[in-house]
Amino acid sequence: MLCAVLVAGAAQAVPTWGALQSSPVDTPPGELAPGAWIWAGDDAALGPMVIVVSLDEQRAYVYRNGLRIAVTTVSTGKPGHATPTGVFTILQKDRDHHANRYNNAPMPYQERLTWDGVALHAGGLPGYPESHGCVHLPTEFARRLFTATSLGMTVVIAEAGHATDDAVHPGLLAPVDPASGAAITALPLDDGQPWRWTADEATGVPVSLVLSRSDQRLIALENGREIGRARIVVPPSATPRGTHVYVMGTDTMPAHVDGVPEGRMPQWQAIAVPGRETDAGRMLDPALLAGVQVPPGFVAHLLPRLRAGTVLVATDAHVLAETTGRGQRVLDALPPH
Repeated sequence: MLCAVLVAGAAQAVPTWGALQSSPVDTPPGELAPGAWIWAGDDAALGPMVIVVSLDEQRAYVYRNGLRIAVTTVSTGKPGHATPTGVFTILQKDRDHHANRYNNAPMPYQERLTWDGVALHAGGLPGYPESHGCVHLPTEFARRLFTATSLGMTVVIAEAGHATDDAVHPGLLAPVDPASGAAITALPLDDGQPWRWTADEATGVPVSLVLSRSDQRLIALENGREIGRARIVVPPSATPRGTHVYVMGTDTMPAHVDGVPEGRMPQWQAIAVPGRETDAGRMLDPALLAGVQVPPGFVAHLLPRLRAGTVLVATDAHVLAETTGRGQRVLDALPPH
């Protein structure tokens, strides 16, 4: 199965599809116009990456260490050329690929998922499925994704009836395991349960944190999976509204937080993300941080895992669930004979 945008003549310049710049990070994925995308930044050192493509939503979501870092509009297979669902790995990468058929049509930043031609690549984005089976991406998004991914990385293509609802309608946290593509079931806290921690002793693997003001939750992620969550109290004055991203530095700052020894907390510096460019370099006010109430037991488990470079995302977005055909193709990794 091959797909491409039909372009007459191999000598014709490769078109640019989609927006040239990222939309603001607070843009709801469902409100992205055809060709629009969000890229909040990436650092391979933070942990494993996984991509989830929702055929129902015509969106692709990119997660790093369990936390969403990017989302884009896509165009998948039209009737008669359906994009297969299932768990795939990136088999080949070709920055300047051209189709063997269709007049040598350009397929920039191609990342092959099957040996019979299904791939991620830059292509047309009319707002509905119109490819020959591939997943079309905006050109600039495809370029960034091509740079960030590696061979063997997991890509999940989900459709209602063939995958969990969390995979078909992904949220801020990764709905699948980055290694296997298997669905992750993040159990809610029991009634009256203040926090939960499921990891063993600290291993030095990077941890990512997400603080949701809407849900009053703090969630810790490691190796792309949740390792702990806690009920917290975030007063209206604590941390700026919207979505802000902070990275932990090497210094500490005074903060009177239960469970923190000697009354000092790691120092957090804001980084620029689309729509929040003026955040760059600002230090998180320790008085604001001290206003967030976190269970001391959770803090005691979390502190040994924190290190310079740990990322904290503070957001108004929800991280909790709002409510409690074709066969799957799994790991099409064998080359053709």
